Amino acid sequence: MKVDVVMPQLGESVAEGTVVKWMKKPGDSIAMDESILEITTDKVDSEIPAPAAGTLVEILTQEGETVAVGTPIARIETEAGATAVPSRPSSRDTSVHDGSDRPGTKVVVYRRPGAVTAKKPTTGKRFYSPLVRSIARTEGISAVELESVAGSGDRGRVTKKDILAFLDARGAATAISPALAAPAMARPAGPVEEIPMDRMRKAIAEHMIRSVQTSAHVTSISEADVSAIVRFREKFKDPFRRQEGISLTYTPFFAKAVVKALKEFPLLNSSLDGDRILLKRAIHLGIAVSLDDGKGLIVPVIRDADEKNFLGLAKTIVDLSNRARIKKLVPDEVQGGTFTITNPGIFGGLIGTPIINQPQVGILGTGAIVKRPVVINDAIAIRSMMYLSLSYDHRIIDGAMGTLYLQRVVQYLESFDPKELGWNVR
Repeated sequence: MKVDVVMPQLGESVAEGTVVKWMKKPGDSIAMDESILEITTDKVDSEIPAPAAGTLVEILTQEGETVAVGTPIARIETEAGATAVPSRPSSRDTSVHDGSDRPGTKVVVYRRPGAVTAKKPTTGKRFYSPLVRSIARTEGISAVELESVAGSGDRGRVTKKDILAFLDARGAATAISPALAAPAMARPAGPVEEIPMDRMRKAIAEHMIRSVQTSAHVTSISEADVSAIVRFREKFKDPFRRQEGISLTYTPFFAKAVVKALKEFPLLNSSLDGDRILLKRAIHLGIAVSLDDGKGLIVPVIRDADEKNFLGLAKTIVDLSNRARIKKLVPDEVQGGTFTITNPGIFGGLIGTPIINQPQVGILGTGAIVKRPVVINDAIAIRSMMYLSLSYDHRIIDGAMGTLYLQRVVQYLESFDPKELGWNVR
């Protein structure tokens, strides 16, 4: 049995990757999960593990080549007696393979390191290749919509061409959305510098447009008195750094409150597939990280955030953020999030209306913490205040639920108790 190793999607808005180095050559034996190559994208550098044990028989993408997500880049023979095939020349066609019509071959799609999704024979139910499913997932095509796509392949199978034609008809696109195209305009008078959008910026733009086109966005806004958290941080930030080796930021306080509230409002930790609501039992919390020099952002994911205490959240956030900025995240750390926090407050922004990170249904924005006069018990007091903005998908989250969830986050922040942190100065 031959297994196709494909270019993995290392992040929600990543569309392609570049092969940096092959660690194995045709004819080499490889073990399951053994690193076989290194790839790079605009967001992540990663070593890719072998999805199956066997012999590397063919390299399809040469070092330095950039190909689309889902493109086969190598083949592994899992049977005894495999014979290596010379690598294809670098001038080969790098168009995306549709995962069909090659007998005796499995197509492997990376989700988590070492995970294997095998192509199964048609058994009466409609079969979709891994590439078609990947495009559908990326473009927000529901299972119901996918069933309506006319297939031109063998036995009515939906090919890449079919699903792209469906997207064109629906008014979307898989590269840069037509909604991004500005009306034709005359060249403005005076000196103008033209700056082409790089791949990351194009991918982010497409991802944001698709989210707005997919979800019915509503944003609720509230404010929180975080004076107790500010006082605690100011008092213990130096001993925290000496004791734990990391800075004590506000983000883990926000993350803890968000996770606690999600356990009470599980619908905010879901996604929508056609007319089905998929409740996620695990809370995988995305933390938006701005890359250096304004080169975009990436959203690493804290897996099983509800199982971590405050210190665990703090250390994980620092680790993921640091490695995100130097492109050292692995595939599993940039996908599979169920809810996201974005923090424009670190740049001084008081408030924002964040766009939902598909296919999630909610994202919380945290504004800057500033001292303001507020009325408490009919008296004016100076307190450390911040705005919180929750954008949510109004298709399944009503205004009442969205607002109640946001108020619960506020309640947890305002009732901060150091004893709940599980951290003590030693």
